[in-house]
Amino acid sequence: MKKLVILGAGCAGTMVANKLRRKLDAAEWSITIIDKDDQHVYQPGLLFIPFGIYKADDVVRSRSEFISRGIDFVIDEIVSVDTETQTVETTAGSYDYDKIIVCTGVSLAPEEIPGLMEGWQKTAFDFYTLDGAVNLCRALREFKSGNLVLNIAEFPFKCPVAPLEFVYLADAYFTERGLRDNIEIRLVTPLPGAFTKPKASAFFSQLIESKNIKITASYDLAEVDCENKKIISAAGDEIEFDLLVSIPPNVGARALVKSGIAMDEIGYVKTNNHTLKAEAHENMFVLGDTTTLPTSKAGSVAHFSAEVMVENFIREINGEELKADFDGHANCFIETGFEKAALIDFNYDYEPLPGKFPLPGLGPFSLLGESKANHWGKMMFKWVYWNKLVSGEEMPLEAQMSLAGKVQD
Repeated sequence: MKKLVILGAGCAGTMVANKLRRKLDAAEWSITIIDKDDQHVYQPGLLFIPFGIYKADDVVRSRSEFISRGIDFVIDEIVSVDTETQTVETTAGSYDYDKIIVCTGVSLAPEEIPGLMEGWQKTAFDFYTLDGAVNLCRALREFKSGNLVLNIAEFPFKCPVAPLEFVYLADAYFTERGLRDNIEIRLVTPLPGAFTKPKASAFFSQLIESKNIKITASYDLAEVDCENKKIISAAGDEIEFDLLVSIPPNVGARALVKSGIAMDEIGYVKTNNHTLKAEAHENMFVLGDTTTLPTSKAGSVAHFSAEVMVENFIREINGEELKADFDGHANCFIETGFEKAALIDFNYDYEPLPGKFPLPGLGPFSLLGESKANHWGKMMFKWVYWNKLVSGEEMPLEAQMSLAGKVQD
């Protein structure tokens, strides 16, 4: 029997494991998926915890609940991967493979920023982890006045629209509590604007300005002085804060670095942009945030690229040529506060454009525009995620981006 091992049982790993279990003959292929715990976190929901919209219990379920029968789920720490012997070592055992799919994601590395750990989860918080989001919820409840600074340490990082959503929601949160006039909200980013794509950046920057949120762009963070409550750039520019929301460097799994699979110390695995095959390692595919794809590290990218990867996996084991079909498709709802949201849809070649989605001219969702429908689309996605997406069921959206319904200049 041939063996497929999948590293990581998050969104990407669980989804592709379930898809492949349906397609691979159980008498010919075993599937083993490995992760360090049995806690599956609905990561888009972490954004809502600091504002009291969700609680921790709303975004956490058992990984086992979503892993199909016929898949061996191993709860263990991955130690190393030997690509020559094709063996995965964990703290409790080893697993041989004929094919491997790497979906280990990314994690926060606040220790990479000098001074940040001195105030971590005390005066500096995150909302990309469950504990961080819960701690930030408490901090926001107690915050009545002063400078609220959201700082992005470096690019790339998971879900690049999330910082925008946070400052928009913070504006609504403090407005509804009657505290907004006492609080300055500032977004400090290494990017040249609010977002990476010009049209979207212009749209989101206008929203920031209309909400009286300050933005400091092209800020190269060097250190955080938690004692004196200020962030300091490489050029020596200082920005004071009373409450810091930090997005520290995102890094890949250390086991990948140790094993020489990652392309550098940051920990991402060099991935073919269109086939999802690992560039430097035989019998390996890469999916989710671990990849080096030049698009957003987002759940939608994992979903769309998984469709292409699964087909290519089947083609490869059948001795067929891989299809270079993934176009970098990403699709994201962006909360803008007061029960409204925006929506962007783009790929490698096209930046976000205005229009209607998914039905041309009808929607019901508006691209590059705020609407209540967009907000409820985002809120309903939690049900879709738990009940359709991670279980690997077929979804109505195509993996490739469509220009239908989009307004081009």
